[in-house]
Amino acid sequence: MIRRTLTAAVLGSALVAGTATPALAEAPHGWEMQVMKVSAAQALAQGKGVTVAVLDTGVMKNHPAFKGRVTPGPDFIGGGARPGQSYWGEHGTAMASSVLAVAPQAHVLSVRVIWDRLDPARKRAEEAANGGDKASREENEKRGNALAKGIRYAVNKGAKVISMSLGTDEWSWAGYEKDTAAAVDYATGKGVVLVASSGNGGSTDILDTDANNRVSYPAAFPEVIAVAAAGPDGRRAEFSQVHTYTTIAAPGVDIYAARNTGGYEAGSGTSPAAALTSGTVALMLSRNPKLTIRQIRDILTRTAMKPPAGYTVFLGHGIVDAEAAVRAAASPPVTKAASYQGKKYLGGGPNGSPVTHPPIDSVYLIVGGSGLGVGLLCMVGAFFLFRRPRPKRTS
Repeated sequence: MIRRTLTAAVLGSALVAGTATPALAEAPHGWEMQVMKVSAAQALAQGKGVTVAVLDTGVMKNHPAFKGRVTPGPDFIGGGARPGQSYWGEHGTAMASSVLAVAPQAHVLSVRVIWDRLDPARKRAEEAANGGDKASREENEKRGNALAKGIRYAVNKGAKVISMSLGTDEWSWAGYEKDTAAAVDYATGKGVVLVASSGNGGSTDILDTDANNRVSYPAAFPEVIAVAAAGPDGRRAEFSQVHTYTTIAAPGVDIYAARNTGGYEAGSGTSPAAALTSGTVALMLSRNPKLTIRQIRDILTRTAMKPPAGYTVFLGHGIVDAEAAVRAAASPPVTKAASYQGKKYLGGGPNGSPVTHPPIDSVYLIVGGSGLGVGLLCMVGAFFLFRRPRPKRTS
């Protein structure tokens, strides 16, 4: 998710509400590269051989920032917009630019799964969500699993990192979705690293219509590296969501990136923070292609520039240190699971073995049998008592 002078914000599995917000105080140009120590990281790796799938609003592949490093994939969200229109690829172009700014030799696979803020299709979807006509509702239902399709497509096309600067937090009715959860499981099962923005609803300003701080998916899925946004002062950006699912943070204020209509523009949000983190992961995998998802997560959190209080819901484990992460990638921590050394059947609880049972205590058999015998005698006695002929009455 990204906030600009005119917010180019982001989605719910297919949609997201965006509003005009005042521009934040401008930060020094390129400050994010200095804070993350990107130049030093690029001296060790450039992202060569790593494909990063950018699941977004589309990417203008002919922008000078890309130089043949972007491959367009399918458009799973549709709606009628085409490359060259101002409301096609605004957000996605910026995100691809941030990924490649960190990992200049990586390759971006663009998969369109959401609409830009000004796309007429998004307006139709908003109307349908509020009880629009049948055609609009059917259009929503048909495109509601665009994100899940995009994840699976990216995995099948060989992406090693999936960057998702998007989330469901700005829609009260959207959230956890089974098809997206299944796609996330599919990706992690194939060893693909998933990165997502934590969300832009963390403001405490009651006049800010984006201020909701709802749980945002896919960031909230446990398998996903959720990224918060930090400002030049090292603190949480005022809009960044506050949740325990936040894994790590990255710069997210006044990040210059490519515009879909040409040139560059500064934008703020957890969107660029996630894209910058995805670029860092690409550097790590370029340095060591054998890294596992767990190793990448461990390295990012262990090498991050820690908040004074350690882990917090504001910045997670800290701000990404690209140089330290890439250095650590050469000798990753061992994450092999220890083999189980216990009994054949785990637990050995009250049910015991599934094929045998413990012997029955003979004391209980005697007591139970005696009680049953007494009960039967009583029943027999009662039977004969009621069968006994009654004496006749005399008048």
